[in-house]
Parts: sequence; C-alpha cells; structure tokens
Amino acid sequence: MARGSAWMTISNITSRLLGAIYIIPWIAMMGENGNAANGLFNMGYNFYALFLMISSAGIPSAIAKQTAHYNSLNEYGVSRRLFYKALKVMAIFGVVAGGLMYLASPLLADLSGGGEELIPALHSLSAAVIIFPVMAVIRGFFQGNQDMFPFALSQIVEQIARVFYMLLATFIIMQVMNGNYLDAVTQSTFAAFVGMIGSFAVLLYFLQRQKITLDVYVEHSDNQLSISENSLLIQTIKQAVPFIVAGSGITIFKLVDQGTFIRFMGMLTDYSQKELISLFSIFSANPDKLTMVVIALATSLALASLPLITESFTLKSHHELAKLVSNNFQLFAFVMFPSTLGMIALAYPLNTLFYSPDPLGSNVLIEASIVGLVLGLYTMVSSMLQGLYENKLTVKYLLYGLLVKVILQIPMIWLFEVYGPLIATFAGFAVTCYFIVKKIHEVTRFNRLLTLRRMTLITIFTAIMTVAVMLVKHLTYFVLDPSSKVQSLVIILIVAAVGAALYGYMALASGLAEKLLGRNTVSGLKRRLHIK
Repeated sequence: MARGSAWMTISNITSRLLGAIYIIPWIAMMGENGNAANGLFNMGYNFYALFLMISSAGIPSAIAKQTAHYNSLNEYGVSRRLFYKALKVMAIFGVVAGGLMYLASPLLADLSGGGEELIPALHSLSAAVIIFPVMAVIRGFFQGNQDMFPFALSQIVEQIARVFYMLLATFIIMQVMNGNYLDAVTQSTFAAFVGMIGSFAVLLYFLQRQKITLDVYVEHSDNQLSISENSLLIQTIKQAVPFIVAGSGITIFKLVDQGTFIRFMGMLTDYSQKELISLFSIFSANPDKLTMVVIALATSLALASLPLITESFTLKSHHELAKLVSNNFQLFAFVMFPSTLGMIALAYPLNTLFYSPDPLGSNVLIEASIVGLVLGLYTMVSSMLQGLYENKLTVKYLLYGLLVKVILQIPMIWLFEVYGPLIATFAGFAVTCYFIVKKIHEVTRFNRLLTLRRMTLITIFTAIMTVAVMLVKHLTYFVLDPSSKVQSLVIILIVAAVGAALYGYMALASGLAEKLLGRNTVSGLKRRLHIK
C-alpha cells in the first residue's frame, strides 16, 4: 500500500505541479485575455474529462479490480484473456466517443455558454479521446497487478509532453506571430493528444519489458476457471458502469456549474459575456489548478488501495481488510490536512504567483481548498466502496449528493455569486461521503476509535503547523511584497519549508509516521535526522 501510494503520489504531484506551474507563463503570454483564455480552456476540459470517462466506460478501474480478483485466485491466464479482449473493445469505444465529441461540439459549446469560441477547443480535444481508452486499459492492467511504476511514469511523461507542446505553441502564436488568443487556446487543448502519445509509448515499453514475467505467471496459473472471453467482458462491464458514474462525480458537479453559472449570473447581473467567463475562471479554472495538486494525494491512495481492498475482500481476510481501510483514512488525514491548511495559509501569495494579486481570487482559493478536502475524501472512499463490490450503493450515494448540489445551486449563486457554486459542491459531496463512509464501516467494521484517535493527533499537529506558518508568513510580509510574483515565490518557499519541517518533525518524533508508513521506511530517516 505504501509503495503503490508512493509511486502514484510522486506521479500525481509531479503531474499536477506541472499542470499548475505552466499557467504562470501561459497566462503571461495571453496578456489581457488571460482569464478569458483560461475560462475557455477549462470549459473545454470539463467536457473532455466527461468524454474520457464515457470513452473508457469505467473499464480501466474495472480491469484493475477484476485483474486483482483473478490474480488473487492464481488465475493469471484469465486476467490476460480479459486484458486482450478489453483492448480490442476499447479501441472501438475510443473511435466512437471521439467522433461523437467532435460532432457534438457546437451543441456542447452552446449549452455551456462558451459560444462559438469554444468549438475549436472541443474539436482539438476529441483527438485525445480516440486513443485514451486503449491507453487506460493498459494502465488498469498494471494497477490490477499492483505494479504502479509504469502507470506513474506514463502520467509524468504525458504531462511533460503536454505542457511542453502547449507552451511552445502558445509562444509561437502569441509572441512570434502576434496571433489570436483563441488559436493559442486551441493548440493548448490539442496538447492533450501530444501528451497521450508520449504516455502510450511508455506503457507499451513496460508491457513488452514485463512480458516474460507475466508469461511465467500465466504458465503457472491454476487454470481451474473456464470462462469465455465474452463472459469475462460482460462481468467487467457490469463492474465498469458504476465506476464511470462514480468516477465522473467531480466532473458532473463541474458541468452543473458550467451549465448554470454564466446563464444565471447573466440574468441576475449586468456582467458582459467576457466578464462572466473570467468570473467562471476565478472560481473554477484558476483554483482547480492548485487544489487538484492536493486532491492528487487522495487519488494516489484510491488507485493504490483498490486492488488491495479487492484482494483482501476476495480472500475473506477480514482483519487485514479492516486494518487497510483504517490505514487509508489515517493516511488521507496525514497528507490532506496539512496540505489543505498550508494552501489556505498561502492563498494570497499563491494566487499572486500563478495569476495576479487579487483579493477575490485569493478568497475563492481558500474556499476551493476547503471544498478540495471533501472532494479528495470522495475520490478515496468511492473507490474503496467499489472495491468492496458495493457498486450500486456508490452510485446511489453520489446521486444523493448531486440532488443536494442541484437544489442548492441557484439559491447559492443568487446569494453568494462567485462563491455560491463551491458552497453547493461542498454540501453535495459532504452528503455523499457521509453515506459512503457509514457503509464502509458496516461492511469492514474497521476500528473507528483508533482511526479517530490517530486523526485527532494529526489534526493537532496540523493546527500547530498552521499557527507557525501563519506567523512566519506575516513576518516575511515585513520584508517581502506578496503582490510581487517573484517575492511571492520566495514567501511560499520559506513558509512551506518551515511548515513541512515542523510537521515532519512532529510526525517522526511522535512515532506517527512509523505507524502509517512502516518502520522500515521511516527508521533510516529518523537516524539521519538524529530523532529518537
């Protein structure tokens, strides 16, 4: 669990950081059209994320789950046949989904309020949709085999290639050719396709490299199960449908924002279309680049824990299952609490560094960071519940939260304007998470008292760290200007270093890090730091 989470954390954090850092030069090259360009980019990506889920049909997560299930029964041959069949089917799914997105682009642009300016971005994104399903099946196969390194490295390569192409194309269009920012947005979204080509190459390399090892596992399988390829695929699709709904949860909530905010704000206020797109960017696109870095930590836990939970459940290892679930919640608190509070403490210099010294943007980032905590929890617990074969309940509980979101959306926009959609999102996912966590406890009977005790200790450490970083931040303000991008970076580095050092010391000195990450992982670090 720790090893898999470590690889996925490195991958997700690296990818998310690249996805956040690129925005600094990208916005700068866009000039006065920065917020509008980012708003259009984000609108396109919201639909793109939905079509990625549709095109893959939840199959990759289901492949990981089914692969872990059959591997735990020493039926590696069944896993291999399922993998090959899924590759063929998902290649067809990708072509169909990509074609549908391309043809539906005018309708989608109109529904979102983006207008004709959004259509080229949607067209360019449809190319990536075509190849994603096959790539995702390979990732799911590695995940099911509990080998997260190829998965992780492919994500890093994908993001590096994407960001490189995006910045190069934007520089040529905006700085060399003095072109239109809409053309730069189109090329920036096409960068998703370029990134996937790089990711695909990495996955194919590792698949070929590990073929001999996998062949040995298949050769020594028990081969007691006789299941046709079509039956295997049908079983997997039954597992996949809830994954696509649950996995699209955050995207669906964002599409509710996209379909309502500009439309109703236009009815309630006198803002122009361009101003409304900029406001949409302030509460949706801008904070997402930063909060998703933190949410990536929870995503890492979800990806690493899914095959392990399924394996323990399949083998009826109730004690190990309960312990694994409890550790998941503790690890979630261990990484998410300090990360979230740290981002809240540094909201103003972070917003200055990535966007502009804007009090509104900073306040929205604080709210988005709080919402990100519950989004991260949903990402983790929804995956856990599906690993326990409670797929229908996962979807049912998400629908409860979506209903709350829809009911609150318009009143919250009316009362709080740009803050409203985030309030509605928090309420919706909080309801969903409550029901999911309650069900997980019913199934696994994990030790709630121990879990809460450890999480309370983590909360205390986080509170101490927060007080310290707030003090250090205000001290830096005496000599550094948080309205300057360069000086904001210095503030962030100083404050983050103090916070990480203090939190790390408390975790190591108290023995909490050993309990959560393992003695072998931590003991060497404690010796080097001379911590008893």
